[in-house]
Amino acid sequence: MDGIVMLREDHKTVEKLFKRFEKTGDEDVEERREIVDEVIGELTVHAWIEEQVFYPAAREAAPDTTDHVLESVEEHHAVVWMLSELKDMDAADERFKAKMTVLMENVRHHVEEEEDDWFPEVRKAMGRNRLVELGERMEEAKGEAPRDPLQIPSARDDVVGDDGTMRDEASARDEDSEGQDESEDLEELPAARAA
Repeated sequence: MDGIVMLREDHKTVEKLFKRFEKTGDEDVEERREIVDEVIGELTVHAWIEEQVFYPAAREAAPDTTDHVLESVEEHHAVVWMLSELKDMDAADERFKAKMTVLMENVRHHVEEEEDDWFPEVRKAMGRNRLVELGERMEEAKGEAPRDPLQIPSARDDVVGDDGTMRDEASARDEDSEGQDESEDLEELPAARAA
C-alpha cells in the first residue's frame, strides 16, 4: 500500500473512533474508556510511523514541505502528551470528556493540514513506486512502534537536531550520553558504593 494511502486510512480509522466517542453519554464511562484506549493505540502507532519513516522521506523528496513537517511534529508533541494524560485519567473524571474533545480538535486540524496542504506535494515529488516502497517500510515500522505515547520522539523537545533534520530516538540518546560530563559519572560512584 502506498504510504499516503496508509496514513489516510489511519486518519479514517481514528475519525470513526472520534465519532463513536461523540455519541456516548456521561453514563457511558466504560465505553468511553474503551474508545479512548483504542484512540491512544492508533495515534501512538500512527505518530511513530510518521516521525520515523514518513516525515524524513517527505522532507527529503519535497524540501518545500519542511515547515509543514516541523509544524506537524509540534502538533504531535501536544497530542502525545494529551494521550498520556488520557491514558492515566479515570474515565469518570469530569475533565475526561473535555480533554478528549480538545484532543479530537487538535487531531482533526492536523489531519486536515496534512491531507489538504502537503500530502499532494509529497505525492507529486515521490511518485507511486516510491510511495509504495515507503508504505512497506511504514508497515514494518508499525511492529516496532511503542505503546506508550511518551516514547514517541516528539514527546521530547529535542526531536529535531541542530541541523534541522529529524532525529530518531537512538541517535538522540547517543548524543545525550556523549554530552555527559565524566565528573557526573564519578560523583555517582561513591553514592552507589554506600548503598
